[in-house]
Amino acid sequence: MELVWQQYLLIVLVFIWSGFVRSGLGFGGALFTIPFLLLIHNDPLFFLPIISIHLLFFASLTLLPKIGTSKQSLDKTDQQPLPTVNWRFVRYALLIMIIPKLAGVVGLLILPSDLMNCIIFVLIGAYSITYIIGRPLQSNSRALDMLFLVLGAYISGTSLIGGPLVIAVAMRHIKSHEFRNTLFVLWTVLVSIKLAAFAYAGVDLQFAAALWLLPFAAIGHFIGLRFHQQLLQQSNARFYQILGGVLLTASVAGVAQILYG
Repeated sequence: MELVWQQYLLIVLVFIWSGFVRSGLGFGGALFTIPFLLLIHNDPLFFLPIISIHLLFFASLTLLPKIGTSKQSLDKTDQQPLPTVNWRFVRYALLIMIIPKLAGVVGLLILPSDLMNCIIFVLIGAYSITYIIGRPLQSNSRALDMLFLVLGAYISGTSLIGGPLVIAVAMRHIKSHEFRNTLFVLWTVLVSIKLAAFAYAGVDLQFAAALWLLPFAAIGHFIGLRFHQQLLQQSNARFYQILGGVLLTASVAGVAQILYG
């Protein structure tokens, strides 16, 4: 990939941001970065393997110290629940999501690049509106669970941006102290499936690019860890509204770039 130095600098900044939102929110490493990356270089099959590899690496760093924890435990200093993994939800979601996830990967590989990018920008634009108006997607029934998980898995297979649909179901089933780590386990399994499918199809996994971008993503990751609890609080609604506005602007710019060159 031949880029000018300004593009490399912007990619570095976006990957710092990617690390921050991934560890700070427990989701969004792709959703909140893909639109900016595609504006810099219009090739999702270049960036998606890098984001996937980073997710596996940083999820492992976060999960390994706690991987055996399934029962609620308390912090001895303030008696607050420590982060745990809700394995029941992980099993429930995976049983529904694996097949549509694979179907989504096939869609990514066979659809034309411009069409795929346009779909990504439109979906992100739709998500951004829910943040702007303060009405994120919610599930209140088993039927909606199924619908959101199937759609989220397919969209995740095509672009790794199915997070908001999965979050809508997760919020109904898991407690706040289980949220990030449970999602990290779920993303780890789903992203591993995607990378395996990429490798089988002969897609370049961009290991060299993933490696040199890793330290920059790490900067954002460790900043995000420090702000995780604050970012999950409802009092940060203004933060999500601003984020939604930025995402919507990037999505509109992306669609315009594809349509009008």
